[in-house]
Amino acid sequence: MKTWASINQKGGVGKTTSVVSLAGHLANTGKRILLIDLDPHGSLTSYLGYNPDEIETGVYSLFANPTSTPADVARLLLPTSIKNTYLFAASTALATLDRQIGSQQGAGKGLVVAKAIKCVEDKFAYGLIDCPPMLGILMINALAACDQALIPAQTDYLSLKGLERMTHTLEMVEKSLHKKTPYMIVPTMYDKRTNASLDALKKMKEIYRFNVWGSVIPIDTKFRDASKVGVPLPTMAPYSRGSLAYKKLINFLLGIHERDNNAGKRSQQSA
Repeated sequence: MKTWASINQKGGVGKTTSVVSLAGHLANTGKRILLIDLDPHGSLTSYLGYNPDEIETGVYSLFANPTSTPADVARLLLPTSIKNTYLFAASTALATLDRQIGSQQGAGKGLVVAKAIKCVEDKFAYGLIDCPPMLGILMINALAACDQALIPAQTDYLSLKGLERMTHTLEMVEKSLHKKTPYMIVPTMYDKRTNASLDALKKMKEIYRFNVWGSVIPIDTKFRDASKVGVPLPTMAPYSRGSLAYKKLINFLLGIHERDNNAGKRSQQSA
C-alpha cells in the first residue's frame, strides 16, 4: 500500500482539495483507496458528507483504544461517495489529543496511525492522509505513516515564508522518528496572469529545486462547485483545468511508485 500525506502548516493552500482530487483520479484505477482525516476541523470528513461534531468513531478511537485488533480498526472505516474509497473520519475530539497525550507516559504515540494502516493495508492499494495545519501529535503520526509527503503551497509570498517553516518542521520530525520522509512541493492556486504567482513559482523553484513538482495546479472556480456537492472535481468535471492538473500529478506520483517497485525487485533479484 502506497501512502501520501498532504501536509502544510499554512492553512488554505489546498491540502484537502489535493486529497479529494487525487482520490477521485485513483478511484478510476479500480483499486481501493483509504482516506485518513487527521485534521480536527474535519474538512475532508465534511467534504465527504459526514459531520465531525457527530462522529463517535474514527481516528480518535485509534488513540483512545491503542490495543484495538485489526477487526476493531476495520470497523472504523466509513464508505464514501467516491467509488472504491473508504474513510477514517475526523471528529472534533481530535483537538484534545495533544493535551491528553502530553500528560501520558509511554512511547509509540507517534505510530498510532501507522499501526492502524498496517491492520487494513491488505484491503487497500493507496492511502491519502489529510493533515492539520500545525505541528503536533497528529502531524507526527502522518509523517510516520506516509511513504511521501506532498506539500501543497499557494504561489504567493506568504506561502513561501510558510514553506521555510514546513521544511524545518520536516527536519525536526525526521530526527524524532529516525525516518527520512521524501517530500514534494505542489504549487497550487497558480494564476499565470499575475506577477505574484509568476514570481512566487520562480522563487519556489530556485530555493527548493528538485523538491518542487514540475507543473502547477491552476486557479479553477470549479473546485468550489465540486466541494459544494461533495464530489471530487475529477468526477464532476473531468476535463476542467484543475482536474487535468491533478491527473498529471497522480500520473507522476504513480510513475515514481512504479519506478521504486521495479528498483526493489531488481535489488531482490541481484541479492
